[in-house]
Amino acid sequence: MTLGAVVLAIWQLLATSGRIPAALLPTPHSVGVRLVQDLAQRTLLGPTAVTVGEAVLGCMVATVVALPLGYLIAGSHLAQAALFPYLAASQAIPAVALAPLLVIWVGYGLIPIALLCSLIVFFPLVLSTVLGIRGIDPDVVEAAQLDGASGWSMVWAIEAPLARPVLLTGIRNGFTLSITGAVVGEFVMGGKGLGMVVSGEPPAAGTPGGVGPHLGRGGVAGARPSALVLVEHLTDPYRLPRRRNQKFPDDTGDEQPLLTAGAQLGHPTRIEELVA
Repeated sequence: MTLGAVVLAIWQLLATSGRIPAALLPTPHSVGVRLVQDLAQRTLLGPTAVTVGEAVLGCMVATVVALPLGYLIAGSHLAQAALFPYLAASQAIPAVALAPLLVIWVGYGLIPIALLCSLIVFFPLVLSTVLGIRGIDPDVVEAAQLDGASGWSMVWAIEAPLARPVLLTGIRNGFTLSITGAVVGEFVMGGKGLGMVVSGEPPAAGTPGGVGPHLGRGGVAGARPSALVLVEHLTDPYRLPRRRNQKFPDDTGDEQPLLTAGAQLGHPTRIEELVA
């Protein structure tokens, strides 16, 4: 909140200083008024929904492909040597250069824009998958193997839960990148999203009508990771309710802090579940 207030104050000072024309830098008030008008007339709701849908579809496609590929690379040095150089080289091609090629190969519409989002999100998701799998404690994996875990049981019970925070962080960042990919795709390939709203507002970079869609896009990109963080927290299989400042006496009569409610109730801890 404090940072946002500072940015708005600096913006207001620059816009009212008279050194920058209003056509290049409108005041926050004028942008806010135009944004409220657009929201009241629902001229931004439809394009925002279209852009979000394109970004979600692209991120889902990238996730379905990147997670298995990242798992393969994490478990095989041969696969890493064969695939990783090509994956890294693909990141040298900017999204703006890929968009015209997708138009030629696929055409216009939802599919090429979703593919562009997938290509932008794909490599970060592969990296997060490799990092998450290789970051698992080898001792835990060995203990699970001694207990008979292998194949899908190893993935489902050990590797997926332990790599889950890193994987979800990569997916969360990928969702943010996919918004940018959707807007870039709309610039080149057309559509009915926020990219077309911005490009149709002359001059799109400076007028209040052009700044509003950018603020809307930033708001969507910022809200989606926050929503995913909440989903990640609520779906955490090892999430236990914590009671702060609650203490219990030990054998010596001293007061000791209560670490978790699960420990007090006699439930197994996370490490005990993995090693048991």
